[in-house]
Amino acid sequence: MLRGLDIRDILIIDRLELSFAPGLNVLTGETGAGKSILLDALGFVLGWRGRAELVRAGAEQGEVVAEFSLSPDHPAHAVLEEAGIPASDELILRRINTAEGRKTAWVNDRRVSGEVLRALSDVLVELHGQQDDRGLLNPRGHRALLDEFAGIDLAPARAAWKARREAATALDRAREAQAALAAEEEYLRHAAGELSALDPQPGEEGELDARRRLMQAAERIRDDITRAHQALGPSGAEGMLGDAARWLDGAAEAAEGRLDAPMEALSRAVDALGEAEQGVADALDALTHDPRELEATEERLFAIRGLARKHSVAPDELAALTAELTAKLDTLDAGEGGIAALEKAAREADAAFTAAAKALTEARAKAGKRLDKAMGAELAPLKMERAVFTTEITEAEPGPEGVDTVTFTVATNPGAPSGPLNKIASGGELSRFLLALKVCLTRHTTGLTMIFDEIDRGVGGATADAVGRRLAGLAASGQVLVVTHSPQVAAMAAHHWRVEKKVAKGQTLSTVTPLDAPSRVDELARMLAGETVTEEARAAARALLAG
Repeated sequence: MLRGLDIRDILIIDRLELSFAPGLNVLTGETGAGKSILLDALGFVLGWRGRAELVRAGAEQGEVVAEFSLSPDHPAHAVLEEAGIPASDELILRRINTAEGRKTAWVNDRRVSGEVLRALSDVLVELHGQQDDRGLLNPRGHRALLDEFAGIDLAPARAAWKARREAATALDRAREAQAALAAEEEYLRHAAGELSALDPQPGEEGELDARRRLMQAAERIRDDITRAHQALGPSGAEGMLGDAARWLDGAAEAAEGRLDAPMEALSRAVDALGEAEQGVADALDALTHDPRELEATEERLFAIRGLARKHSVAPDELAALTAELTAKLDTLDAGEGGIAALEKAAREADAAFTAAAKALTEARAKAGKRLDKAMGAELAPLKMERAVFTTEITEAEPGPEGVDTVTFTVATNPGAPSGPLNKIASGGELSRFLLALKVCLTRHTTGLTMIFDEIDRGVGGATADAVGRRLAGLAASGQVLVVTHSPQVAAMAAHHWRVEKKVAKGQTLSTVTPLDAPSRVDELARMLAGETVTEEARAAARALLAG
């Protein structure tokens, strides 16, 4: 709810502070007094597109501050949270426009962009007038208005639409993948068969290469190792050490202990010689191989390396490539079954969305009839009992909110063709249609700030009185600001301001004055009688206020 508006150096306003209250707030004044400037200033601080040059002549900058009070569940809290701005029950918007045209805005002392201001304005204020292309006259918003009127929950349809789209996407991707695999099926089967037949293992190429080099080296060193083995054996060192041991053993007793140490050393030498001989024998066994083994090893090694070059991978990556190609073949072979399952899921998701969309259409059709009936009841007191308001629901492209297009149409007279509000109704009729529609759509809405800019233009007498009463009814559950030239509407106000234009020191300035009870009588009398206010006009004004 708008609590206050502080305007400095905007157009012909030098300094103006206004405090607004719940209920019906009315601004009156002669044409050109500056009533529209107040709306320009409010629109500026809310980020609306408006006049390019707002700064008062001679001033360095213009500034507008708007203060709003927020209920705990007000949708502005979500906008503030998304923008990273601390929220409370008070919201202060401030925007500056320099003489050079540079604009700067703050929300609760936090600098923000124009996009944040406009996002806040969408949930803070509604502006309605005869050129109301932002709101009720824009057919693009009619479906949302009808849904809000009906209290429709769009979550099931949105979820069904999302599931439908995801299922269709999954099916398309599977079909594309299946087609790509089918295009290379011949290659896959040949390559996978060739790899599977060889069955290369990680690390095998290195092992084969080492084994091959060892067998090749064995051919060169085996003769030397054989000769060394013979030199260590019975016909060589082993025999000689044995003879020496026997000779020393026969002479040991006569040597009276002098041969003990040499004999112990010789015994150790015999043991070491035995270990050496065994090691050489083992080496000979290891180097002994079947020539066909070398051939087989080389053949497999070269086969692995050949496949690695063919597929442009490292030899150790052939096993992973085999698994990859085999998996693709499995996918290809099982593809028809997988696609069939995805097709079933897509059909089920489509059926679920169709059901959700049908439920939306039925709910909108019922709500449209209720809205049409409510509009009929509202139009009669506005002297438009012959007009027919119709909520038309036609088929649209499927989307997350169903398959419906909603359009509000009117026929101003029985038998006359119906059409969009802004194409069929005249200025005065359009004002009343918009007012009746707003009354119906906001019947259960609270805490809403609505602005009506001369929406009563072109009506008078009993019709103007009916307009005023409906504006007062709207204001009973929220806040309504009305710029009006109608005394019947102004008489319904809970709070009344007069806008005047004065010339002081060669400057034209606009001022706004809150009116007390006697001042309201004079202002209504001026609106009734014109420039010359008579006692009869004052009496009529009092009658309006009393009525």
